[in-house]
Amino acid sequence: MTKTRDLTGTSKGYRMLSVSILVVLVLFFLFPLYWIITGSFKDRIEITARQPIWFPLSPTVENYTKLFDNPAFLWLFNIIFISFAAMVLTCITASLAGYALGKKRFIGRGVLFTIIICAMALPKQVIVIPLAQEMTLFFHLNDTLWAVILPTVGWPFGVFLMKQFSENIPSEILEAARVDGAGELRTFTSVVFPMIKPGIGALAIFTFVNTWNDYFLQLVMLTSDTKWTLPLAIANMQGEMSTDYGLIMAGAALASVPIITVFVAFQKYFTQGIAMGAVKG
Repeated sequence: MTKTRDLTGTSKGYRMLSVSILVVLVLFFLFPLYWIITGSFKDRIEITARQPIWFPLSPTVENYTKLFDNPAFLWLFNIIFISFAAMVLTCITASLAGYALGKKRFIGRGVLFTIIICAMALPKQVIVIPLAQEMTLFFHLNDTLWAVILPTVGWPFGVFLMKQFSENIPSEILEAARVDGAGELRTFTSVVFPMIKPGIGALAIFTFVNTWNDYFLQLVMLTSDTKWTLPLAIANMQGEMSTDYGLIMAGAALASVPIITVFVAFQKYFTQGIAMGAVKG
């Protein structure tokens, strides 16, 4: 009886310790977002004060007013369009390619998958110049939003991720679909897609966030201010002699809204996808 009580007390102690650590981590990761949001409502004096002001003493919307004096909605639309288009196209192409590599048997399959794995090791900085020349010379898409979208569509990690999910599909189900007369497209849309939906949800979040944060590619591909994205515009708000931190924080707060919205929308599938990947590993 005493031993059971000791085990119960130890279990409660570990639980309290785990909850305490999680609370600390949550506060640690939420603090930057809190600082950005509160800073966007501070005036210049409060932002540059030597002693940190944890909450705006005199809240103001002047920073947002100055932000919208610029084409902020256009910059926001540009980055949302780029991220959303890249997310949709990547999910379509990666799921199809991953299904083919995972469940089909054809000559050169192993070599093709090896090339994709090797491409995952290449940093974007190594291939950005060839990509820029390709977008300019072959597709004539220089200084357009599609110059940022198309290089993202062939994301090797997306193909690798969807291949891993496709391999979990029982071959017997695919054979049954073929016996019932379903073609390849019908088999994919009616049988394969519902089974890999958690993986697509996880890939959608990964792609959206990766495209949104790909500042380097946006900097190289987009030159005119009307084609700027919001992250690129925020970086250009920093002056040579002084920096308006309130304006930058207002832009950062506005830029965080679509990211949070997408994560909340796909959170269910993202969690399922991570859990399925963990079980498989």
